[in-house]
Amino acid sequence: MYTQLGKRIRMLRLQKGVGLNEMATRLNVSAGYLSNLETGKTETIQLSLIQNLQEELNVTLSDFFISTNKENANLKEFIFRLNHVNDLLKDLNNNNPELANYLLSVVEQGIDVFNSKVLVK
Repeated sequence: MYTQLGKRIRMLRLQKGVGLNEMATRLNVSAGYLSNLETGKTETIQLSLIQNLQEELNVTLSDFFISTNKENANLKEFIFRLNHVNDLLKDLNNNNPELANYLLSVVEQGIDVFNSKVLVK
């Protein structure tokens, strides 16, 4: 249960464009605890923290537990595309490893840039 709750909290936090450290500060918890919560590595969560999360994320309690069909469809589409790109990069790596490595590096750098902007907010 905590794994799904944590994933949902992380998704809602990212949708709001709030970095992990900023959210932890707002909630008055350590970034490590929030990270553990989001990854399902904690076994407890205080009711007061759930209430603070609701306020910070502007959601209801049920929003932590219910995902919409659209979100599920979007996730399935994303996973399908991700797997397709993975297969394409594997094939490209067999034929042109330098190009495959370059493209993968571009994606990784793009994610790093995005994460640094989210964390700065």
